[in-house]
Amino acid sequence: MKFRLLCIFFALLQFSCTSQTQKMNGVSFVAAPQAIDQTNIDPVIKVNANYAAIMPFGFLRKLSATEVIHNTDRQWFGETRKGAKQYSELLQKNNIKIMIKPQIWVWNGEFTGFIEMESEADWKAFEASYESFILEYANLAQEIKAEVYCIGTELHKFVAARPEFWKQLITKVKKVYKGKLTYAENWDSFDKVPFWKGLDFIGIDAYFPLSEDKTPSLETLQKGWQPHKKKIVDLSKKLDRKVVFTEYGYRSMDYTGKEPWDSSRKGKVLNLKAQEIALQALFNEFWKEEWFAGGFIWKWFHNYERSGGLEDHQFTPQNKPAEEVLREHYKAHR
Repeated sequence: MKFRLLCIFFALLQFSCTSQTQKMNGVSFVAAPQAIDQTNIDPVIKVNANYAAIMPFGFLRKLSATEVIHNTDRQWFGETRKGAKQYSELLQKNNIKIMIKPQIWVWNGEFTGFIEMESEADWKAFEASYESFILEYANLAQEIKAEVYCIGTELHKFVAARPEFWKQLITKVKKVYKGKLTYAENWDSFDKVPFWKGLDFIGIDAYFPLSEDKTPSLETLQKGWQPHKKKIVDLSKKLDRKVVFTEYGYRSMDYTGKEPWDSSRKGKVLNLKAQEIALQALFNEFWKEEWFAGGFIWKWFHNYERSGGLEDHQFTPQNKPAEEVLREHYKAHR
């Protein structure tokens, strides 16, 4: 009897320890022009992801435009409600949980953090359009029982200028969607968001500058994380909210830790090792922390065989040494 009780005790202890280490091991699943099938999901399973961010898009013609154009027949399938639903349901059939994360694209790729209206009337019109966009996908998130819904991505000036709107928007979203809520703020302004207490997670797009070295060492990168990490921990403790990296990732290029947000294409020199080390440093610093909920790597394309590769200096880890780092790390924290 004593032996049996001892076995039960150790089994429960092992389960408890395993539960504590489970994280959102996520991929940012990029919208495509067409529907997906099982062949597009198998590589997500093989990399040991247990979450996927599904990203329908709205569009602005310029930073001061008042209309968020969304869910139209002129968009790619994966950018629409129908596409987001099809992607999500197929992923769910494979036991992969979902974060619905609607995003805005401004013509010419201008930074969404600079969206700002020119008058009070324009703000009101823009708010009405943005609310329609967000409630559209809050309804979808509820329909498919998504685990997490993200109410916006990198909208610093909008958030700073219109705090009352965001407070009311959160209230309206909660009437529609009953799961967990977050918002994805950029690395340099996540501590300036006034409504974190109204959400379940502090969401950060984690492109923090870490090192100016061409191929920084693991030690250098982890040292570079320390001031940023302290700021993140302090906010998490202050607000009693766990942190999720709504986006994280590095390009496979020289100086990848210098300005990790840089998505320009010209003048970049391929460096697969730098990406691999940078991911390992991030995993070492964050996935072991109890206050850290996990993250979504930027980015993962549906057409695996034609994505990334040993000549690609963009963000995706697909078909690169960094993918094995991701696979092994996610396996340890499922």
